Amino acid sequence: MESALEFSVVVPVHNESGNVATLIGEIARALDGRAYEMVFVDDLSSDDTRAELVKLKATYPQLRVLSHRKNAGQSRAIRTGILAAKAPVVGTLDGDGQNDPADLPDLYRQLTRPDSPEGLKMVMGRRTKRKDTAWKRFGSRLANRVRKRMLRDDCDDSGCGIKVMKREAFIQLPYFDHMHRYMPALMGAEGFGVEFRDVNHRERGSGKSNYTNFGRLRDAWHDLRGVTWLIRRRRNPGGADEI
Repeated sequence: MESALEFSVVVPVHNESGNVATLIGEIARALDGRAYEMVFVDDLSSDDTRAELVKLKATYPQLRVLSHRKNAGQSRAIRTGILAAKAPVVGTLDGDGQNDPADLPDLYRQLTRPDSPEGLKMVMGRRTKRKDTAWKRFGSRLANRVRKRMLRDDCDDSGCGIKVMKREAFIQLPYFDHMHRYMPALMGAEGFGVEFRDVNHRERGSGKSNYTNFGRLRDAWHDLRGVTWLIRRRRNPGGADEI
């Protein structure tokens, strides 16, 4: 029953036909025995990703497939999936297979533990041994250093795609393109707590990345200015009481 679902896993994909079958199988094994669903959002792939996902629905009844009518980017695909999710707790993974679904149960337990701090709304992965090129790692370190200094979000790895969060917290965040790279800062601006946990990182399964260092750094500079302005302009009432 939909009301009994405890966990929704949202995966944005674009031209990942060679990775989706393996990734779906790994999610199913990692969450075996739980009441969960998988929500894959195809961001108008130009390969046969969508057809592959539709075919896999026959094998995995927990799988739901959403398809954008226009290409809208990773942040929008994540938002589409979370808005459609039916569980109160949502996890996200990148669609290239580099995030390990085996980490999802630990992130979920950390978020939902009985003694969690009041207001904790997200537990985010932190890649300790990245399986990327030296050039890509350099670009990521530079972007993280600048972002952390400007936003003071205490996040060492904002590009890590594996996260577990309360759905009701996510839908209160402002949406903009690339927002998925600023989730800790946006959560903090709303007064929500964020914790981090070391996770596994793997080689890309197949295909190639949709991003480049130069593209990331260019976008990051514009985004940082916007996020800084947005956070400064937010006013947090600390909650509301019905009287």
